[in-house]
Amino acid sequence: MYPIVPDRARRGRVIAAGTAALLLVAATSAIAGRPQPVDAAVRPTRVVVVGDSLSTGHGTSAEEAWPALMRKDPLGAGLEVFNAAENGSGYLSPGDYNGTFGSQVEDFVTPDTGVVVFFGSENDLGYAGPDIGAAALAAVTRAEELAPAAKIIVVGPPSYTATPDPALVDISSELGSAAREAGGEFVDPIAERWISDDFDDLIGPDGDHPTVAGQHYLLEHIGARIDQAAPAAGMQGHSQPQ
Repeated sequence: MYPIVPDRARRGRVIAAGTAALLLVAATSAIAGRPQPVDAAVRPTRVVVVGDSLSTGHGTSAEEAWPALMRKDPLGAGLEVFNAAENGSGYLSPGDYNGTFGSQVEDFVTPDTGVVVFFGSENDLGYAGPDIGAAALAAVTRAEELAPAAKIIVVGPPSYTATPDPALVDISSELGSAAREAGGEFVDPIAERWISDDFDDLIGPDGDHPTVAGQHYLLEHIGARIDQAAPAAGMQGHSQPQ
């Protein structure tokens, strides 16, 4: 025979149980409302773009430059893109603010950078090829020193014709040698015939700088390389000690 529990005691148990449930809900809500720690594994990969006016949006706008477009494109998911590009700059050529690709590296590449993209530069036309190669190797090597886990992508200058300027081809060759010596990836727009098949739509009235469509073209071609490099960079940068 079970003992008879007085109504008063039964009501007390019900109230106590209800209070405990309310406290649990309140505690859960408080935890849900607080900012939670970010797992290192899902932190965005920092991408630094080193370049010239092809990456600043010159001829269109800064908001329509391919690095800016990448921030809003699915290709840029999981990436934090920093655009260091400066009009007129190159590995040796000083830009509008007297910067070079080397100074852009110094100013923007940090230890947590996951990918560094160098793009250009035809602005180095007129400088000796070996000097361009040496400056490129120095800039890439410095980026590796500042961000040891970063993936390095060196994109040469594009040519808009089927018969590119031999001096531009020489620059591309020097950059390819520098990238390979430093262990980076080299992308050759001249060999891949970027833009040359659709010049009228992709290049603006000045005959040099991309239109909005041209910037989207660059995003598609360069962004795909960054997208491939970023997961490996993230794994290296956030690997756990054994």
